Amino acid sequence: MWNTLEALVRDPNMQWIFVGCALLGLSSGIIGCFSFLRKQSLIGDTLAHAALPGICIAFMLTGIKSLPVFLIGAGLAGVAATLGIGWITRYSKIKQDAAMGIVLSSFFAFGIVLLTFIQHGDYGNQAGLDKFIFGQAASMTGSDVKVMTGVSLLLTAVIAALFKAFKLVIFDPGFARGIGYPVAFLQQLLLLLTVIAVVAGVQAVGVVLVAALLITPAVSARYWTDRLNVMVALSGLFGLASGAAGTLVSSSVSNLPTGPLTVLSAFLLFAASYVFGPRRGMVAKRMQQSRARRNLREQSAVTGVERAQGGVVQ
Repeated sequence: MWNTLEALVRDPNMQWIFVGCALLGLSSGIIGCFSFLRKQSLIGDTLAHAALPGICIAFMLTGIKSLPVFLIGAGLAGVAATLGIGWITRYSKIKQDAAMGIVLSSFFAFGIVLLTFIQHGDYGNQAGLDKFIFGQAASMTGSDVKVMTGVSLLLTAVIAALFKAFKLVIFDPGFARGIGYPVAFLQQLLLLLTVIAVVAGVQAVGVVLVAALLITPAVSARYWTDRLNVMVALSGLFGLASGAAGTLVSSSVSNLPTGPLTVLSAFLLFAASYVFGPRRGMVAKRMQQSRARRNLREQSAVTGVERAQGGVVQ
């Protein structure tokens, strides 16, 4: 581990990967809170899988492998996926979770077809596109990390500026609409921010795992607090820690992928939160149940004594 820390200090490439994965975890954790509380945990998985055809189409049109270009293509594909989900739920009796499943599988299948077409076509410089399925953090460059830094700062700034409005939209949209907030616009803005966070994480984690990094830190933070602002801060911190831990472990052991290790780190934080969380953790619940049983026994004993004394008086 000390060798890994020394390499982190000296190796610029490892520094880029460390910063990129940490920022990815931070932004994913912050945005994931709102998806989790709106009961739209599957939306991240849908948008991640929908990003693959957007990446392929962007490459086919430009012929270059550039993260900003891929971000634009994946972002447009994500918007198209959200519009498709809205259209299905609005004009049919299909519920939202089923619509997400339909869009997820259809877009991902289309992306695989395009990826196969590219790999067997006359496109040059197509090597490495399949890495977006499972992610390859080691391929990130300084320019990629700068883009991810800008995305993370943008997401954080928007959430901070509109935090009160987003809070009202999540917990009481009727009241928010009554006092003049543009609820529909804010809901679509939250969805757009989710698209941006998902697309930014595709290169490092891949379309298969990025949804886990979006939701797992938020679920972990829920075990520690009932306040939204604290939950958002904790979720971002858990995501940042997961990205940093995944990078350090993958750098310590050869041939271990950074993306899956980042998700596993997030899961370990969830497991610790599930057991030791002070609000809803397993240990806290057992302690509450034990106190409740003890209080019940004490109350029953007092009631029995009072009844016995009452019987003696009579």
